[in-house]
Amino acid sequence: MDELIRQIFTATKGIWKHRWLGLLVAWLVTGIGAFVVLSVPDKYEASARIFVDTQSILKPLMSGLAVQPNVEQQVMMLSRTLISRPNVEKLIRMADLDLKSQSKVAQEALIDDLMKSLEIKNVGRDNLYVLSYRDTSPDKAKRVIQSLVSIFVESSLGDTRKDSDTAKKFIDEQIKTYVAKLEEAEKRLKEFKVRNIELQTADGKDMAGQLGFLSNQLNQARLDLREAENARDAAKRQLETEKSESADITSRSLLQESTLSISTPEIDARIEAQKRNLDGLLQRFTEQHPDVVGARRLINELETLKRKEIQELRKTAMANPTLASNNSLAYQELSRMLATSEVQVAALRARVGEYEMRFNRARELMKTAPQIEAEFAQLNRDYDINKKNYNDLVTRRESATLSGDLDGVGGVADFRLIDPPRASPSPVAPNRLLLMPFVLLVALGAGLAVAFLASQLRPVFYDASSLRDAVGLPLLGVVTLVMGDNAALTEKLS
Repeated sequence: MDELIRQIFTATKGIWKHRWLGLLVAWLVTGIGAFVVLSVPDKYEASARIFVDTQSILKPLMSGLAVQPNVEQQVMMLSRTLISRPNVEKLIRMADLDLKSQSKVAQEALIDDLMKSLEIKNVGRDNLYVLSYRDTSPDKAKRVIQSLVSIFVESSLGDTRKDSDTAKKFIDEQIKTYVAKLEEAEKRLKEFKVRNIELQTADGKDMAGQLGFLSNQLNQARLDLREAENARDAAKRQLETEKSESADITSRSLLQESTLSISTPEIDARIEAQKRNLDGLLQRFTEQHPDVVGARRLINELETLKRKEIQELRKTAMANPTLASNNSLAYQELSRMLATSEVQVAALRARVGEYEMRFNRARELMKTAPQIEAEFAQLNRDYDINKKNYNDLVTRRESATLSGDLDGVGGVADFRLIDPPRASPSPVAPNRLLLMPFVLLVALGAGLAVAFLASQLRPVFYDASSLRDAVGLPLLGVVTLVMGDNAALTEKLS
């Protein structure tokens, strides 16, 4: 610690010895710094504040219908990438800053200077952005901020529309591709169905299901045929029994019945008509009246004709009893039932034959059915996949269209210019009141450094211990310099 204090004391003495040189350097540095500070041109700052409102009422209304990007994240990313070379080049053209920059080197220098000078800051977490720029000309700074505000707003909308158009274009190309795939798949499926039309059913059963269904139909048809044949045979037996019984009854009735009890419809009707006519005549005339006599004679002739016809019927019935029995109601009903049974049996035999042919055909097709069904399943799978992708792409295209229209409305993010571009009336840089004390500190540090350097270049021993340490020899004594008044004054002045 003592050694350190001794070294500091020695260095302080050396600096004090060359104090005038240090003071000269300090004054020189102060003059140069003051000149530099005073020669720096004044800079004016232009700024604008923009508020981005991302809480739009359209967001919940269009939820699920349109693709809604993270607007806050997009705006934040836009604010960080706004000061890029393409945007700065566009800003230079919009603000007419390239009129004085004729060479390529000057333009590049202007671009680099703007990229370093432009600032965009997010104030808090309320999507409030401040755009600022400093320049020696307040009008130029204001033009630059106006152009930057336009680029900020247009970039946020234009990029979204561009992305939406690009997505729609890509989806349209993919839809065209899937339309071609669907048409090709539908063509293959149609050709397969035409080629294997006999294997298709309306309910979509496979070959095993069809074979089982045909087997059930065939068994049911055979059962119905046996029932119909049994019913027909029973009708035949009943008809034969009825025929024999009716013949015996008819013969006995024809022999036992009286002539008048046998019905002859046509003659009986004529007799009844003449009897009614006779009753009417008797009410007006007597028995001897010619009309009454004629009516009685006609009735007698009709009864004589009836007896002759009955005699003929008896003869015919005795000769052929079966013919007489055919007129009974039971016989006619049984004959109708037998005819119906015959028709039903014929129809069921045709049905059984058709089902047997179908069953045999289906059993033959069962040999190739697995391969055909596998091919059909593959065709359906390819078609379903292409159709699903096509429907998804159409849905996404409509969603992209809605998203583009939603962005076009401008309701997703609303850019509000809170403070329009404005240049400060007084310079904001440089801050000379802050720079001048800094120049004084630098000048003082330069003077001390030069004095210390001079003391190191021309070292002097200020005490005996320093000399003894430097030469490494024993010190016999110290001679003290005694100065007069004039020498002391000279020493102070030097």
